[in-house]
Amino acid sequence: MYIWAGQEDSPLLRLKAVTRRLPEVVFSGRTAGWLHGLNLPPEEPVEVIVQDVRVSSRAGLRLHRTNLKPEDVVRLRGLPVTSALRTAVDLGSRRPLVEAVVALDMALHKRIVTLVKLRSFQEANRGVRGVAILRRAIELAEPATQSPMETRLRLLLVMAGLPRPQAQVSLHDTVGRFLGRPDLYYTAHKLGLEYDGATHRDSLVEDNRRQNRLLNGGIRLLRFTAADIYHAPESVIEQVSRAISHQLVG
Repeated sequence: MYIWAGQEDSPLLRLKAVTRRLPEVVFSGRTAGWLHGLNLPPEEPVEVIVQDVRVSSRAGLRLHRTNLKPEDVVRLRGLPVTSALRTAVDLGSRRPLVEAVVALDMALHKRIVTLVKLRSFQEANRGVRGVAILRRAIELAEPATQSPMETRLRLLLVMAGLPRPQAQVSLHDTVGRFLGRPDLYYTAHKLGLEYDGATHRDSLVEDNRRQNRLLNGGIRLLRFTAADIYHAPESVIEQVSRAISHQLVG
């Protein structure tokens, strides 16, 4: 489609262009997730649901053909989009399982959907394609998680057979003073796990102060980066396994 050369390009503009060319589509999947405010790519490709079998594939689009109920469709930013529940269900029913849980964690943390509604949908749709993945993703989901990489770190440990850590636990000393809130925490072992992302450099001073408070409060800490999770997962698993296998002496 042609647009004014001075028009600033944006994902929203591209999505509006899709509806001009295919007015019957409903945005779904990761594109719908982005429109609902989740940190997901709206393109690469744009995902849509079409109910007209005559619509053929289009470059840059991933077409899904399925029936939608009236309650499955809402309008956001003037565009037809799958509802929050339908979007979460679609994303939580996909492989790989880790990315399904990442999407559910984001949706739950943003409060666009609840575990109660997800479980109700899963129970009402037993035997439907993809529901087995959704069931497992719901079991592994954690609304308190604050970033996709925290989810990936947690699942790396759980899927390796280690105990499931708690997420974002507020810790206090013996007189009630706040020490910190590790990304993940093993209560029985007083072990905190932190994911250091790109923002860690910007908050280095406060992060160091928080780490000192936790260490002085008897909390052990292990810190990991994206490089650890993606390129050295065995090392992450080994370090955490060793830490929860040995209690502090004294």
